[in-house]
Amino acid sequence: MKATGIVRRIDDLGRVVIPKEIRRTMRIREGDPLEIYTNRDGEVIFKKYSPIGELGDFASEYAETLSKTSGHPTCITDKDNIIAVSGVPKRELSEKKISSDIEKVMEDKSTFVMKRGDSKKVSVIEESEKYTAGVVAPIISEGDIIGSVVFFSNEATPQMGEVEEKLAQSAAGFLGRHMEQ
Repeated sequence: MKATGIVRRIDDLGRVVIPKEIRRTMRIREGDPLEIYTNRDGEVIFKKYSPIGELGDFASEYAETLSKTSGHPTCITDKDNIIAVSGVPKRELSEKKISSDIEKVMEDKSTFVMKRGDSKKVSVIEESEKYTAGVVAPIISEGDIIGSVVFFSNEATPQMGEVEEKLAQSAAGFLGRHMEQ
């Protein structure tokens, strides 16, 4: 655990303000769920809660099935990180932060599809342009964005079609409904 040197007081309603710098760095937005942990030493730890992260093995198996069905490398993300990946080396992408491009697609609540001749590439992760998205379908549960299904594009298959778009949308819809139960 890393000390920030920032001290905050609890108000009369039991609230604590998380400083703006920390919220920005940790990508904590208004309305984001936080999980609370405690230990015997009196520490209280807030951790961003990821409903998609709870799926773990299921998300990995689902990504693998999508990759085999579509013929494209695939990943499933939460709002911040890649949760499951198939078709590319897992160690390169597992639990990496998603790019701001993917975040924007999710915020718009619309599916992105790379078409032939598109000059704008959507990077999957921020640190590298090695992996680009061909299709990004946001996962929406109870009206809230909780993640995305991403099919990767590559030189061999630079364009995506209606089949990939519908498959990604179906997968995102299924995962969103699964989280509502």
